[in-house]
Amino acid sequence: MTIEPWVIQQLSIHFWIAFGVSAILANPIWRLLLLTKSRQTISEYAPEGHQAKQGTPTMGGLIIMAGYIVTAISSFFIPVPEEIGYMEGTKLPFLVLAIGFMLIGFVDDFVVPRMLKGKRGLGWKQKIIMQLGIAILGAGLCYGWEFNLSFAGCVFLILFFSNAYNFSDGLDGLAGTLLLGLVLGIVGVGLATAWMEPMLVMLVPLAGAVIPFLFLNAPPAKVFMGDVGSLSIGAVLGLAVSCLVLRPPFTLIESVTRLPFSGNSIILMACLLISVMMIAELVPVPLQIASVKLRKKRLFPYTPIHHAFEKAGWPETRVVWMFALIQLLVSLVAISLVLASSFEVR
Repeated sequence: MTIEPWVIQQLSIHFWIAFGVSAILANPIWRLLLLTKSRQTISEYAPEGHQAKQGTPTMGGLIIMAGYIVTAISSFFIPVPEEIGYMEGTKLPFLVLAIGFMLIGFVDDFVVPRMLKGKRGLGWKQKIIMQLGIAILGAGLCYGWEFNLSFAGCVFLILFFSNAYNFSDGLDGLAGTLLLGLVLGIVGVGLATAWMEPMLVMLVPLAGAVIPFLFLNAPPAKVFMGDVGSLSIGAVLGLAVSCLVLRPPFTLIESVTRLPFSGNSIILMACLLISVMMIAELVPVPLQIASVKLRKKRLFPYTPIHHAFEKAGWPETRVVWMFALIQLLVSLVAISLVLASSFEVR
C-alpha cells in the first residue's frame, strides 16, 4: 500500500495553517470573550463541583473555527494535482456546515441569553430544526439533490455527530482531546482506503486548530468551547464519516480503492469503532429522558455519561484521561482493522 506524496504534503500544509491561525488568534479571541462578558451559565442540575466553573468565558470554539474556516477557504487556492482538480468543489459542503452550525451555536451561546433573560440558549426543538436545515443543505451539496438513502444517511450522521460532540463538551479538556482521537481515526481509515484522500484536507485542520484551544481549555479551564464550536465540529466529523461509509460521487472508488474484499462491511465496522465514544455520549441522554418520563426512574446515575463517572467519585481529570485514551485506542483498532483487510494472505 502506497500513499501519494501530494496527500501527505496537502495534509501537512492544512494542519499547520490551521494551527498557526488559531495560535495567533487564541489570546485575542479569549480577551474579546472576557470583554464582551460571554460567560458560561452552569445548569443547576450539573454535578456539585461544576458550580465553581460559573462565569468562565464560553464560545472558545471560535478559536478552533477561526483556524478551520481560514484554512478551508485557503484550500481553494492551494495547488493540487491536475487529476483531482475537479474535486475542489466538493470541499464546499464542509465549509457550509462549519459556518452554518457555528452560526446556530452563536445564537445559542450569545444571542438568546442576551435577548431573553433567564434563558441559557435555544430550546432543543428550535435547535434541531435549524440543524436539520443546514444538514440538508450540506448533504445536498455533497451527494446531489436526489433524496435517497445515502442522502438521508448523510443528514443523520451530521445531526448525530453534531449533537454527540456537543454533549462531550462538558469537562475541561474532554472535547478537545476526543477530537484529536476522532480525527486520527477518520484520517487513518481514509488514507488506508484512499476513498476520500482529497477530502481529508477538510478534516485535518480541526486537529491543528484545536491544539491552541486546549492550552486555554486545560484544567482549570480559562474558556469553554461552547455550542459555537462543538456543533460545527461535530457536523464536519459527521460529514467526513458519511464520506467513508456512504461513498459520495467524488470518492473515485472504482479506480483507487485499496481494499480487495468486503470493503463496505470493513469500513462500516471501522467507523462504528471510531464512533464508540460519540455513541456513549449521545445515546444515554434520550434514553434517560424517556425513562424518567415513562417510568419515573433513571436508567443512568447521570447524563451525559461522563458526569456519571464524576458522580461515582472519579476526579474530572481521570474521566477526561479515560475517555481520551479509549477514543485513541478504538481509533487505532479501526485503522488496524482496515490495514489488515488490505493485505492478501499467501
